[in-house]
Amino acid sequence: MRISTKGQVTIPLAIREQLGLHPGTEVEFELDEQGVLLRRADGLSRGEALVARLRGSALGGLSTDEIMALTRGE
Repeated sequence: MRISTKGQVTIPLAIREQLGLHPGTEVEFELDEQGVLLRRADGLSRGEALVARLRGSALGGLSTDEIMALTRGE
């Protein structure tokens, strides 16, 4: 694997899938005595990151009964 002139490398697909690294995922680098460690910056699993991203995004103003009526097509 080579570093581009812009300092970029491609993370292999198998590693991206295993770690849940998708476009827009924040990562961080840490130097240690053996080299460099790459990890998700938020430390959340893919599911946790999705929930965190969606949390608070619903529009307010509807009661539970109104939401249920909408989901039932009433």
